[in-house]
Amino acid sequence: MLDQATICAIATSPGMGAIATIRLSGEKAIEITEQVFHSPVKNKILASQKANTLHVGTLREGAEIIDEVVVSLFRAPNSFTGEDVVEIGCHGSVYIQQRILQVLISHGARMARPGEFTQRAFLNGKMDLSQAEAVADLIASTNRTSQKVAINQMRGGFSAEISKLRHQLLHFIALVELELDFSEEDVEFADRSQLKQLVDQIASVVLKLKNSYQLGNVIKNGIPVAIVGETNVGKSTLLNALLNEERAIVSDIHGTTRDVIEDVVNIHGTAFRFFDTAGIRETSDTIENLGIERTYSKLEQASVILLVVDTTNPLLLVSERIEKIRERLTDQHLIITANKVDTGNSETIEGLKHLHLKKQEKLVFLSAKNKENLDELITKMQHVVSLDNIGEEDTIVTNARHFDALTRAYEAIERVQSGMEQHISGDFLAQDIRECLYFLGEITGEISNDEVLGHIFKHFCIGK
Repeated sequence: MLDQATICAIATSPGMGAIATIRLSGEKAIEITEQVFHSPVKNKILASQKANTLHVGTLREGAEIIDEVVVSLFRAPNSFTGEDVVEIGCHGSVYIQQRILQVLISHGARMARPGEFTQRAFLNGKMDLSQAEAVADLIASTNRTSQKVAINQMRGGFSAEISKLRHQLLHFIALVELELDFSEEDVEFADRSQLKQLVDQIASVVLKLKNSYQLGNVIKNGIPVAIVGETNVGKSTLLNALLNEERAIVSDIHGTTRDVIEDVVNIHGTAFRFFDTAGIRETSDTIENLGIERTYSKLEQASVILLVVDTTNPLLLVSERIEKIRERLTDQHLIITANKVDTGNSETIEGLKHLHLKKQEKLVFLSAKNKENLDELITKMQHVVSLDNIGEEDTIVTNARHFDALTRAYEAIERVQSGMEQHISGDFLAQDIRECLYFLGEITGEISNDEVLGHIFKHFCIGK
């Protein structure tokens, strides 16, 4: 249920800055601000001012001036939360921010809970649940593509697709259930051929949305890239070069990297999640063997494999290592990274140039130590998993909750398809259609409960 209290919170990032914004929302937002705000214009009353206006003045506690501020007024229902909203722009001193909060609370406001402003926007019908979740995704976006997808969802692109599916299903379930009321007359209000066509179309759309989660997860968390190879081929040196910092220990001693080192870097607007893995070799060291097992597990999780080979080694040995990794891959992109070309064996380098590459494979010659041809490697990484062709109108599922609901909705619609092929009665069809409707409604919040809402909004930052 919607809490009627007036809430307040700092809406800008924690810490000191040039300016900060403190937000209030609720029935008494303007009234509370009026009690502590003093305008240089004589007899100016905030409550009588127009919406979407700015007002300069001082914020005081009694006779004490706390700060010079700018007050922004937004009136219900045309505000972010759908309630009266006041935003106070003050200087970014942490002390000043806290003093203003204390004054507002002493005059009747209370501190907002995490995500409570966005939760009120949802409860007041300003946005649906998937749009509300997109607000958090937009705040957390770390690259161009994740920002683009979050903007599309926040503007209602995903919601529109789900609502369209639900509307079509609701129309037909109404007809199917009407048939049940006239079961003794043996009439059909729902054209079965049209229903089958619709169900097949809905199943196709739901499956497409569900399958887009694999790409959405990559967009949200970064393209997973596993750096693999034997010991001392230059994997850690390559990771440090890509990250442009000394993240991994580099040593001539074999088996230095015994666990997976993970880091995320944004390269030209694309986020890559790099895994520097333990070197693959035969060893009796129990701890190192555990690290090697984790290397193989990362192969399965990664979208891109950077197989680092040492060009100072004989061609036959290098070729064997490439085949060994190829055997463990399914549909991942493999970039064979021929390292140490500055000191490499000419026969090995020449032999690799004539290596037969499969469809999902590319070859790059570089020197990780000297950062030679590093840009070429980055370009190839971006090309093999290109996200630039995702348009602003494309619907990509990035939320695990949405993926789970879509999976269950698809299972329900599959049962409808199967039931229609077996010519089962309308009451059984109606049950599966209702179940599909339920899970689609969970995504947009048309069907929700307080526990789910609490779980979603508690992960938002305070002030949003």
